[in-house]
This record gives sequence, C-alpha cells and structure tokens, in this order.
Amino acid sequence: MLGPPMVTFILRLDDHGGAAAGAPRLAVKDLVDVAGTPTTAGSAVVAATAEPAATDAPCVAAARAAGARIVGKVNLHELAFGGTGINPHFGTPVNPLDPTRIPGGSSSGSAVAVATGEADVAIGTDTAGSVRTPSACCGTVGLKTTWGRITTTGVWPLAPSLDTVGPMARDVAGVTLGMQLLEPGFTAQASIATTVGRVRLPIHVDPVVDRAVDDLLAESGLDVVDLVLPGWAAAARAGGTVLFGEAWLTDHAVYEADAAGLGDETRDRLEQGRAIAAADLAAARAHTRTWRQELAAVFAGVELLALPTLPVLATRLDEPPADSRTASVPVNLAGLPALALPAPTGGRLPASVQLVGPRGSEPLLLTTGAVLEAAALTRS
Repeated sequence: MLGPPMVTFILRLDDHGGAAAGAPRLAVKDLVDVAGTPTTAGSAVVAATAEPAATDAPCVAAARAAGARIVGKVNLHELAFGGTGINPHFGTPVNPLDPTRIPGGSSSGSAVAVATGEADVAIGTDTAGSVRTPSACCGTVGLKTTWGRITTTGVWPLAPSLDTVGPMARDVAGVTLGMQLLEPGFTAQASIATTVGRVRLPIHVDPVVDRAVDDLLAESGLDVVDLVLPGWAAAARAGGTVLFGEAWLTDHAVYEADAAGLGDETRDRLEQGRAIAAADLAAARAHTRTWRQELAAVFAGVELLALPTLPVLATRLDEPPADSRTASVPVNLAGLPALALPAPTGGRLPASVQLVGPRGSEPLLLTTGAVLEAAALTRS
C-alpha cells in the first residue's frame, strides 16, 4: 500500500438540505467550497489552517438549488497538480477496475465515487486533463467544459487561465444531469455531429488504445476523417509552461509556508514552476491566439475532433506514470470543451476516447457521446 489507507471521501456529509427523496447524490472535489466545511485542496499544509467555508461555491450553490444532495467532499491529487491521483496525505482512491492501478488525477475521488455508485454525479476540475484523466482510468465519463462557462469562484485555483469546472458520472446521461445541476436550463442538442476529425497525436500511443478508439468510431457510424494537427505539439509545450508557471504564482504561498509538508511530487512541480521566467510564461500565453486560429480553421471542416484521452491504459501504482498532458493540455490552452468516455479494448481495462468541440459545444458533445456510448455497449 502506498502511504496512508486508501480513501475516496475526505469528508462525508449527510446533507439533505431540503432535497427531495431520490434527489441526485453529488460528490464535490475538495478543491471546491461547500459551506460549513474546510477546503483542503488535498494538501495537509492547506488543511492545517483551513477554516470552514462561509458559503458554497456558486457551482455548488447552483447544484443545491437544483435539488442535489451533497454526500461529501472527495479526495484529489495534492493541490490538483498531478495526473496520477496518488495522495500522500489523505490516501489514494482505489481504482475500481484494478486496485493495482492509478485512479488518475487530479479528480481521483470524483471518478471513483461515481464509478462505485457512491454518488450519481461528481464535481471535478480540469486544468490539464484533471476531469478526463481519472475518467479514462476508472472507465467513467467526464466533461471538461468551455473555459469560463462554469464560474471557478470558490474553487481553489491552480492555473487560472486554464482552470475549468465540470461534471463526472458513470455514463453520458449522468454527465448531462451534472450539467443541468451546474447550469440551470442546460439541454443536450437534438442532433449529432455529422463529421468527426480523428486526430493522430504527435507522441507514441499504445496500439491497444489507438485501435480501441478507431474501432469505436467505426462502430458508431459517424463520418470520420483522419487529421494531423501540426500545432498540437507546440500547444502542448506552451500549455505545460502556462500550467507550471501559473501554478507557482497561485500556490507559492503554500510552498513558502511549509515546503517540507508538501508531497515530494508537488514540491518538485512547484519548484519547476518557480524556475519559469516571466518572459517565457508570457510567450506561452501569447501562443494561445495562434493555436486557437489553427483550431478554428479545422472546425470549419469538421464538427468535432476525436483522439485518445490517454495514450496508454491506466498505469500501475508502482510504475512511472505516462505523460498524459500531451493529449489533454492543448484543449485547455484553447479553452475548448471535451468529453471523455470509455472505448472497449476487449480486455478488463478500457481505453478512453476524447471528443473535442468548439467553444460552447457541450450539447453537441453529449449527444454525439451518447452515440459512441451506445456503440461501446455493442462491443462490450
């Protein structure tokens, strides 16, 4: 076992709050304020001085007003700054597909809570894949929303120009419900995408993963065309610079208060962010415009993009993790929405396909995702 006992919930709540019988059970990543409870950001350093939040974060308040029952605050990768979900302070949520493998991060507890049926919907955050990566590892569904669509007020920041809030659930219907909780009046689109661009990543992808994505797209009956995006690798580098540079600006006070109290990985990552020059961070941020222009031209020819959520299946707890950011952070740099959902491999562990759309295309992503989900059921 790694570190303290495995744990999904940092704090369990019996918060009916006037919710009706059968109300959706909502788990909240402990990066997000819930009135009357401290927000730990998955860090012992933060937890040591955290006071109970005076109010709900607006995203929680919206869900509560829509009738959700909050069942608890769930675990995460420390400070939301990592993709494995391994937490040296509060324990690591158990991957329900294989307990020897990572649950994925940073929204590890959110994915595990919905995968195990302890919540119907979970609130996660995604700065560089933190909703999509644990969804891929745990065989669940997660939606990274358009930057700015769901306010991050009351959410512990990591890299504010990349941070987003999004719903996670066992299936597409659950994620659609999650959007209705977070955004009153949300509805999925009636039509599906007619043309999907299959993006080939500029890194090595496990052939099992690539084949699972291709087979699921073929089974879905969607019109699929192959694409290579020349700017993807540069966007991944720029997004990584923004992630690390802004993380230092956001969390340097935590580091300076008690660097020794942080987990080794978190401390090392913050030190990498500290070393990024202001000019390099500014240049990386400026690259956003070039990248958005390239994607706008692509979306003139296809409605959605499809690619692996992760280049590999969930890695083992005791092995070096794969660098998942190349498949995810370019989406954050562009501020676009993306849906991650399982793609069967024929084995016990699924791969995951990521659908990416233009700004504000969450309704189209969900209706098209439902088509892929139905195709996956025929392959399982």
